[in-house]
Amino acid sequence: MSKKFDTNKILPRFTAIAIVMGLFAIAIVVKAGYIMVAEKSYWEEVASQQKNDSLPILPTRGNILSADGELMASSLPEFKIYLDFYAMKEGKKDTAFVDSIDYICKGLNEIFPEKSAADFKTDLMKAFDEKRRHFPIWKHRIDYNTFKEVQKLPVFKLSKYTSGFHWEEFNARRRPFGSLAQRTVGDLYGAKDSARCGLELSYDSILRGTNGIQNRRKVRNKFLSITDTPPIDGADIITTIDVGIQDLAERALLDELKEIGGNIGVAIVMEVATGDIKAIVNLDRCEDGEYREIKNHAVSDLLEPGSVFKTASMMVAMDDGVVDTMYSVNTGGGVWNMYGRDMKDHNWRKGGYGTLTLPWCLKYSSNIGISRIIDMNYHKRPEDFVKGIYRLGLADDLKIPIVGYSPAKIRMPKKNKHNQYVNWSATALPWMSIGYETQVPPISTLTFYNAIANKGKMMLPRFVKQIVKDGQVIADIPPVVGRERIAKETTITQMTRILSEVVSEGLGKRAGSDKFSVAGKTGTAQMSKGASGYKSGVVDYLLSFAGFFPVENPRYSCIVCIQKTGLPASGGGMSGLVFHHIAEGIMAQSLKLSVTDAKDSVSMLTPTAKNGNLLATDYVLSSLGFAVNGGWNGAYPFGNPVWGTVSESRNAISLNKAKPTSARVVPDVHGMGARDAVYLMESRGIKVIMTGRGKVLRQSLAPGDKIKKGMICNLTFG
Repeated sequence: MSKKFDTNKILPRFTAIAIVMGLFAIAIVVKAGYIMVAEKSYWEEVASQQKNDSLPILPTRGNILSADGELMASSLPEFKIYLDFYAMKEGKKDTAFVDSIDYICKGLNEIFPEKSAADFKTDLMKAFDEKRRHFPIWKHRIDYNTFKEVQKLPVFKLSKYTSGFHWEEFNARRRPFGSLAQRTVGDLYGAKDSARCGLELSYDSILRGTNGIQNRRKVRNKFLSITDTPPIDGADIITTIDVGIQDLAERALLDELKEIGGNIGVAIVMEVATGDIKAIVNLDRCEDGEYREIKNHAVSDLLEPGSVFKTASMMVAMDDGVVDTMYSVNTGGGVWNMYGRDMKDHNWRKGGYGTLTLPWCLKYSSNIGISRIIDMNYHKRPEDFVKGIYRLGLADDLKIPIVGYSPAKIRMPKKNKHNQYVNWSATALPWMSIGYETQVPPISTLTFYNAIANKGKMMLPRFVKQIVKDGQVIADIPPVVGRERIAKETTITQMTRILSEVVSEGLGKRAGSDKFSVAGKTGTAQMSKGASGYKSGVVDYLLSFAGFFPVENPRYSCIVCIQKTGLPASGGGMSGLVFHHIAEGIMAQSLKLSVTDAKDSVSMLTPTAKNGNLLATDYVLSSLGFAVNGGWNGAYPFGNPVWGTVSESRNAISLNKAKPTSARVVPDVHGMGARDAVYLMESRGIKVIMTGRGKVLRQSLAPGDKIKKGMICNLTFG
């Protein structure tokens, strides 16, 4: 050891340094403990501002499509737009914003004409002075096209970290066909991501998809989103609904409801061979006098069906062999006492029908004839009659995939240990045989008539036939047979003939057609008013017609039910008339020819086309071989509409896309056909009254006017 090393001088220094470092270490430990315990909540809050773990990424909800590929419900992007004036200042674009404010406000006014350019400038400059971080440029959500228009404005088209222009994106649910089959397709609640009813609710797990997960980290004053698990978008469902038939059925029913002042209307069209529901309409008269889809009466209304049930009663008796088509029954003078209670035929004031054969009991819808036939053969064993009704499938659970559906309720007689009926009266059987004492939804009645048309094979109603993901079918939902045969072949054949005679010779004449044969049964029933029964002042009626067409080779079955208050009330004359319009419309639509058959090889004239949906115009003209400028060569006949005008020259037709307009202003429909004009108006909440035919010559509301609730536009065609 060197003599120069002085231990007495060096060691105190090391000791002092060690003590200082020890104290420093103790201070660090104490401070760390203090932070971990005393300041824990504060630093957790600071950390939460710097990151956000496990945030959900919402998937895109699947579409609902019609049987022919038309969009009935689709998720489209919507945006809420904001300005961050603090970020704008940090990005050194505040001067550019002030210099361009007049141009920006003029552009915003053109996009949102409901608000003046001066008002935009006042609000924007006030927010600029206050350095607002999340100022809403427009208070409502906007669609994608409008969003892109806003994004083109000065400053807004720059990076959001520079310009401060930022947005929130939403998946909004839209129905291109408006209220068409609204209650069956379904709705979403509030934020448009919570299923409320219909197929939206029944197939919610398939349509919704699976949420993804993302984590957010703040790096240098900017949040970065890191996707941990990507979302899985929902699958599409293809329904059995035919948009053309649905529209036809809705218009036919609506016209009759308005004509007679009906309260509720239901129409269902089913494809005989498959059980596919091609149309389902449910209309309620609201307080303002307008008809809307409020409830799915077709599957949920448990009402006494009335005379359409008589077909089932006669089939039970015929199938059991207790009667045949030559069987006769005395109906007297139109009034017959049944165990102390009078049964009446509809013509009792004219003296009744006297003696009728079984087929004429149905043709004239004789209450007395039907009830006496059933009572005379089943009075002592009513359970055999009800078992026969069960065999026909009327009480079956049809497994309808719509919330609110309930199977029919048809009471089975029961006895106690003393062999006495405990839930049955002497009058129960006669009145059950003519459609009272039971509760049957319209969908169950139609399924029964469809089985008759299908030679006895009962098909369960089908609403969805495929589930599709990314263009690939991931699940087929085949037709389901409920019962292979509901009755003997001879019974089905005889009943088909009788039902066709009900239309050709009986009370169902107004449902018939001179172009094809129709079979069916009318129904006019008084509706019970709860505890008040059937005698509570003004009477409510359920008017029905159920049948199928054409009789020789049935393709479709249909039921129409109308609830109305007071007389006149006629199932054949009112519901039967709606059936007639639906049936003739469907058969007319089925006469489809190839579009190339319309081409005239001799004529070289350029055809005249209407303004409106350019995709449809392009498809037809391209198929006919005409030169189309600005078109798509007929490649997109069923895409989302592209609106615009059509101009013709000597040798060609030009399609001119129109500039998108706000959904809150009246559209310009001049030169359009009825379908496109009505669709555009009604999609914006404007009711339409049409006069004439051809192109729109005049519209009573000026294009560009702000839309107000309850607006009505008169369109004149010529």
